[in-house]
Amino acid sequence: MFESAELGHRIDKTTYEAEVPKLREALLDAQFELAQQARFPVVILVSGVDGAGRGETVNLLNEWMDPRFIQTHGMGDPSDEEHDRPMMWRFWRALPPKGRTGVFLGSWYTAPILNRVHGKTDLADLDQSLERARNFEKMLTDEGTLIIKFWLHLSKEKQQHRLKLLEGDPRTRWRVTRRDWEHYKLYDEFQTTHESVIRHTSTAEAPWIIVEGEDERYRSLTVGKVILDAIRKRLGDTDAANKIHAAPLLPPIDKLHILKALDLGQKLEKKKFQEELEKYQGKLALLTRNPKFKKITVVAVFEGNDAAGKGGSIRRITSAVDARQYQIVPVAAPTEEERAQPYLWRFWRHIPRRGRMAIFDRSWYGRVLVERVEEFCSQTDWMRAYQEINDFEQQLVRHNIVLVKFWLSISKDEQLKRFKQREKIGFKRFKITAEDWRNRDKWDQYEQAVCDMVDRTSTEIAPWTLVEANDKYFARIKILKSLCRRIEAAMEK
Repeated sequence: MFESAELGHRIDKTTYEAEVPKLREALLDAQFELAQQARFPVVILVSGVDGAGRGETVNLLNEWMDPRFIQTHGMGDPSDEEHDRPMMWRFWRALPPKGRTGVFLGSWYTAPILNRVHGKTDLADLDQSLERARNFEKMLTDEGTLIIKFWLHLSKEKQQHRLKLLEGDPRTRWRVTRRDWEHYKLYDEFQTTHESVIRHTSTAEAPWIIVEGEDERYRSLTVGKVILDAIRKRLGDTDAANKIHAAPLLPPIDKLHILKALDLGQKLEKKKFQEELEKYQGKLALLTRNPKFKKITVVAVFEGNDAAGKGGSIRRITSAVDARQYQIVPVAAPTEEERAQPYLWRFWRHIPRRGRMAIFDRSWYGRVLVERVEEFCSQTDWMRAYQEINDFEQQLVRHNIVLVKFWLSISKDEQLKRFKQREKIGFKRFKITAEDWRNRDKWDQYEQAVCDMVDRTSTEIAPWTLVEANDKYFARIKILKSLCRRIEAAMEK
């Protein structure tokens, strides 16, 4: 879920200094128009890990925006007065009126996270707190509030480096406390809780915007641009009924994303491939015949670029498994029967029994990929689908289902090469259609949709495995290895 926020995003000083004056002017213009229209308020949450720049970000917003129209709330420990009332009371009091912006450093998520990490509450308590938060935010957005939630992230190594850097400078030493280092020691526990919070509360109405916090210039520009675009979009929407009120999902401003970070040049020689294929197909066969396999279920999801090799990879799996143990589910456009049901209905009915494997050739992720890009559904539909999908997959995993998700990635040039090869081979011509060529024209849009999909649905319980598939041999072995490893781990529990 935090993969794209650990890539090392950076903005050079020259670019930053050129962008900031224009951004500040545009933010002030948007602020004045917001105040003039007074149709809705804006609530900005700044959350994240210690040392990721939360305080600096809030200070910067106060510097860049007109203080007459912005209210900042540092929500620390509740006072005695606040303790005497329900937890949400203090936040109700701090909500901004229409035409104004409220910035919260610390929010209705802070106490539930700290209480869970420090063992004061259990998972059930956390779930109840998150349910309350969702209900609160849903109410606000239904009433017209624009909610923008930022999560500033650092990896464990970068958090340690950042704290040491601040501590080593006399001008910033005061900002690092013993509590910060205590939280650093609990980084893994915080990470697990943070992911749960984001997964459960990133909704269509109020999605979390995850920002890498290491580079101050990248962090500041990203936050400023998201706020500007969100307010502008909402100001221009004079008919907001039944529409989504959310910050837009923008591509990284430095153009670096998770797919570009893949090394598509990785290869496997044919001889080595044959050796590895025999090894891992044999291992998969033994695993699926092991008596322990009868206690688990496997659901394998295959998504990828057109011509990325999903079918060939699936065949390498099925040729190692008893045909009575698996089912391949090819997913195309929904039928009339399926259109008459909720979106996930057609996938639920293909979930197999224990001791079986279901292989989805395309899947429920069509809602946030092809349906999003081709506008077969509304933005509201595909934005809320992230949460619906995460809930769906959580239910699967809780039932002892091993959920393995593969995204097969190839370059645009490699796809073109494969398209032309398919047109020349008689028995492969059926694989290439006019729709495939049309999809190439929207390559960048699909790429952004994939990145958003990975960021929002690659969870601890159901992570995405990104497969570098320019070389089919390499891709097939990586898939077999990953599948064997996940099944083996589940059987050892």
